[in-house]
Amino acid sequence: MRLERVWLIARAGSQAAQRQVRRCAADLRGQGVAVVTASSGLARDPYPGLLASEAQLPDLALVLGGDGTVLGAARHLGPLGVPILCFNVGGHLGFLTHDRRLLRLAGDTAAASAESDALDLWQRLRDDRFALERRMMLEAHIDRGDGVGGGGTEAPHLALNDFYFRPGLDELSSTCVLELEIDGEVVDQYRGDGLIIATPTGSTGYAMAAGGPILHPGLEGIVVNPICPMSLSSRAVVVPPRARLCVWPLGESSRRVRLWQDGVQATSLEPGDRAVVQRSRHGALMVLLEQSPSYYRTLTHKLHWAGSLVAAEPSHN
Repeated sequence: MRLERVWLIARAGSQAAQRQVRRCAADLRGQGVAVVTASSGLARDPYPGLLASEAQLPDLALVLGGDGTVLGAARHLGPLGVPILCFNVGGHLGFLTHDRRLLRLAGDTAAASAESDALDLWQRLRDDRFALERRMMLEAHIDRGDGVGGGGTEAPHLALNDFYFRPGLDELSSTCVLELEIDGEVVDQYRGDGLIIATPTGSTGYAMAAGGPILHPGLEGIVVNPICPMSLSSRAVVVPPRARLCVWPLGESSRRVRLWQDGVQATSLEPGDRAVVQRSRHGALMVLLEQSPSYYRTLTHKLHWAGSLVAAEPSHN
């Protein structure tokens, strides 16, 4: 990998992430690399400003934070094909991030024993000692007005994890009614707290918390999961990646539903509007440093499986 321009993105409000960014920036600048630093968080989106002010895209975006920080980078940089390397610094679960111990700079390699670990991070990247994984993303197009073509159409929204539809906090009722159409066929009308449409990457996020299935990221599919439905017959389903899903809010004209992308509010819909969700032609390009990454090991560690809640070591069975 060529390393001439690098963007360093730190989780806003995390002193640990900010310290690591300063450390990485000093190391890279000492090697003649052009570095841009920024903070990212729920109330701070640096990417529109970066993309407007920087004349060139970076060779690499190094993201220091948790999964939320990574999701923000993926939504903006995924469509541009910028490789994203993520470390869990100041984050929580970190399904999408590397362990911060892999963030080794030149002064940290004395304690490394294995040959593959003897190189600092930048040399590993320059020597192409990594893999690239393209993660599936979703996009949502909003049709206003009659939902068929009589209204205006907004720019599409992107998500690496999920889209979900929920009533606004200012609504009188905490429930909503959503009609789901898949490939032109009405499938169900969900009455409840909302609806989640997730990628395999997002299946371990809000969809899992709402009782949905976990999909390996090597699979291609879309999870459709109702949130606390009032009917026991409304169940989570997995549909093919090329499926076209249309979601229509139903009810009185004043009953608004809000669309969220990766946990960030995207827009609001009213009865008569339509959200069309389908696989995006873009994907998030993620840099993998581990030689033998194991998705199941990640699940075991992050979700405390294999007896890790009651024993220091899993069973030998």
